This record gives sequence, C-alpha cells and structure tokens, in this order.
Amino acid sequence: MGQDKIMEVRMIENGTVIDHIPPAALFKIISIMGLDRDTEHRMTIGTNLESKRLGTKAIIKINDRHPSPWEIDRIALFAPEARVNTIRNFEVVEKRTVEVPRSIEGFVKCANPQCVTNHETVETAFDVVAENDGNIALKCRYCEKLTKNFGTKFNPY
Repeated sequence: MGQDKIMEVRMIENGTVIDHIPPAALFKIISIMGLDRDTEHRMTIGTNLESKRLGTKAIIKINDRHPSPWEIDRIALFAPEARVNTIRNFEVVEKRTVEVPRSIEGFVKCANPQCVTNHETVETAFDVVAENDGNIALKCRYCEKLTKNFGTKFNPY
C-alpha cells in the first residue's frame, strides 16, 4: 500500500498518437479532427499530464486513424510543438513534429466585417505571421486584417 499506483493507458496496435499538445488546445484539436463526432475509432484522450518540456500536456491516441495533411496544418496553428507518431504493430514507425504552415485557406473566418470573404462566395486565405511577441497571427490576403490570439508561440521559419 505504500507504493505509488500508476494506471497506464493501453497501447494501440495501429493508428496515431498526437503528443505534446498544450492542454488549452486539446478540445480545439478534437474538433478539428472531428473526434467529437467519431463513433468508429477507439481513442484515448488525456489532459494535464506531466511534461518535462511543457509542464503539462495533453495527448490523443486514435486506433486505425491517421490525420490528413489538412488536419495537421490546422493542429499546428494551435499546438506548434505537437508530435504526431504513427503506430504499426504496437511500434512507433514514424515520429514527426508538426510544422506551422506559411498559409492557411478556408479554415478561419476573417475578423473584418467589411472583408470580401464575409460578403461574397470567396474562400478565406491567410498568410501565417509571427507577431513581435512570437504569437501566431493570420493576415488576410484580401483585406490584410490580422486575426490574433491563438494563444501559442511559434517560429514559422
């Protein structure tokens, strides 16, 4: 009884582990990937787990599912230090850090009510820029309005 008890999360045979997610970004990533509506794949979601790099982190394990490049680009906006691990036969066969894209299209609504994208059938398009404090901002290609406050820092280049 004097020993610490640790409950381990079950390993997955094939699928994806997304690790090093800031806890505040977890539910955004769940939404981006549609996991809040996924009834097919077994998944494990943990938050506020210990992390040497981040202090605390969140993690998502998904059986038999791999994120698309579209999803990875969007995940990177909210969790630029996230790692995407591909699992096959219970082994990690690929580890990669997400990369913040230089541009993003059709994902974020422009904050400028006068922007053409809010009045015409035009897909939004933004360039990803770093503000002076290192936070992510998106600059609309149509009106040049900055959309800020992604709540995370990154180095786009």
